[in-house]
Amino acid sequence: MQLSTRHLLGIKDLTQEDISLILSTAEQFKEVLQRPVKKVPSLRDVTIVNLFYENSTRTRFSFELAEKRLSADTINFAASTSSAAKGETLLDTVRNILSMKVDMVVMRHSASGAPHFLSQHVPAAIINAGDGINEHPTQALLDAFSIKESTGGLEGKKIAIIGDIMHSRVAQSNVYLLNKMGAKVTVCGPPTLIPKYAAEAWGVEVNYNLKETLEWCDVANVLRIQLERQNQPLFSSLREYRISYGINRQLLDSLQKEIVIMHPGPINRGVELDSDVADSKQAIILQQVENGVAVRMAVLYLLSGRN
Repeated sequence: MQLSTRHLLGIKDLTQEDISLILSTAEQFKEVLQRPVKKVPSLRDVTIVNLFYENSTRTRFSFELAEKRLSADTINFAASTSSAAKGETLLDTVRNILSMKVDMVVMRHSASGAPHFLSQHVPAAIINAGDGINEHPTQALLDAFSIKESTGGLEGKKIAIIGDIMHSRVAQSNVYLLNKMGAKVTVCGPPTLIPKYAAEAWGVEVNYNLKETLEWCDVANVLRIQLERQNQPLFSSLREYRISYGINRQLLDSLQKEIVIMHPGPINRGVELDSDVADSKQAIILQQVENGVAVRMAVLYLLSGRN
């Protein structure tokens, strides 16, 4: 089986069959990662450039490790230490890289739509590792993989996405994926951090009450406040935010059931999650990190055309 697209620009472009294929392929690669020798020759002689115009720790390391596990040749590019810092355009940078016979580009950029622009101008397969406030498709895929692993499936599951929905590409990609796979989605946060069009455009429920949302859901995917993307104050203070929307042990213990806690990282401890929640057995945050490598291996492998 093959994906219906030659790039991974967003979840919006994937079919239900594409998502299922990526998740089932990731299961096979997760088995590989449990072996004493964690490397396979699947992408030998494939050259991949990691093109990061925006700071990243988890995503960049996860892609680099996935590429190494697949035996690919990799080039790591950071805009701050490249000719981009001297004013070179994105297209010139990529054309120079492609002249070195690169097969795939993993790209993170602060401008929404940058990977889409690139896919129209270069022959390499493009993988979006996060573009502005638009999408972060591999994060949504690893979140879905983690939910499936923890709860047994996606269809009919009640998933709450809590926090800064307005500025989160993770929220948007998760909503698209979960809707396509038959899950029920509620977004929760302060009214100023949830787009007014969310319910109608995304087909989700909107709830401003954290306790009610947690009582409803099976899984809570908690997002951080993205202060770096906000050009004006949208709530009074982090202390006030924590009082209304922070998840602590006392709140979880007051629920009538046990729910799964997720977070794409980095966590602002003591704001959206207290440490005794983030480090509890209900939290699958480190499993998400582990699953990220398997999911990104699956994406790279399927887009390489080697399958």
